[in-house]
Order: sequence, then structure tokens, then C-alpha cells
Amino acid sequence: MHHRFDYGDAVRVTRNVRNDGTYPHREMGELLVRRGSTGTVIEIGTFLQDQVIYTVHFLDLDRIVGCREEELVEADAPWSPSRFESREKVTAARSFAVDGQVVAACGTVGEILRVLRDMPGGVHYHVIFGGRVLCVPEASLEALPDVAVPEATP
Repeated sequence: MHHRFDYGDAVRVTRNVRNDGTYPHREMGELLVRRGSTGTVIEIGTFLQDQVIYTVHFLDLDRIVGCREEELVEADAPWSPSRFESREKVTAARSFAVDGQVVAACGTVGEILRVLRDMPGGVHYHVIFGGRVLCVPEASLEALPDVAVPEATP
């Protein structure tokens, strides 16, 4: 099986890597490596005979993690950091219309499905508002405000 990276290559992870249950002493779903982090390939293997898996040492974190090939790029490849991540809730900073009809009003809550770093004009996102997926530039989104939970009164 052909692999894109080799031993000793410096790579950047393009997605957050969470514990899928195989990383010891960490909770399932816990963030192991934040997207954009760089590391060095120290081992190459396969999973189910059709996926190349790289063991990457993230020296800054002192963490060794397995990454799929599609989660990695060369460490010196252009990288655009983004404000939001997949599955994060956001609000529309303006209204969005399709064919003159507003499909997501300003303030509508949506969920990030995908981060697009190679779009003209900077980072964009595939965001689902209701049942409609829109491609939205980063400047047109805001973080979901923290909602304070009222304390119970005795």
C-alpha cells in the first residue's frame, strides 16, 4: 500500500484528534491533539488493509497518536487557522438568503459541519441551519453566547 508521508516527515494534523477509546488513561471523546498541531511521523501502518495510519509524535504535547492519512498535511503547507470547529454551534451574524428568500435570519443557531480553509477570501464553513446547509465565510458567524443556567432557589 502506497503512503504519502515517510518516517521523520514533519506533518500537521488538519482535524481535532479525539480519543476513540484506544488511547489509555483518557476519557472517550477527550481532545488529544488540536487541529493545526505539528508532529513527526515515527511509524507507518495500515488499518483494515485499506487505510494508512501514521503514528505521529507531537513533541510539544509529548503525545504519540495514530492519525489517518487524510487527517495530515505537510507541516510547511499553507495553513489557515479557524475560529470554529466541526460540530460547534454558532449563530448567524447576518441573514442568509437563497433566491431572495431568507433561509437563516440573523441570530439563527447553526452547527459547523466542515471547515474549508482553501476558499478564496479566507476560511469558510459548511453550516447547517435548520435543514439547509450553507457555505458561510467566517466573518458572517459568531460564537454561540454562553447561556447562564439560573441557580435553583430554595
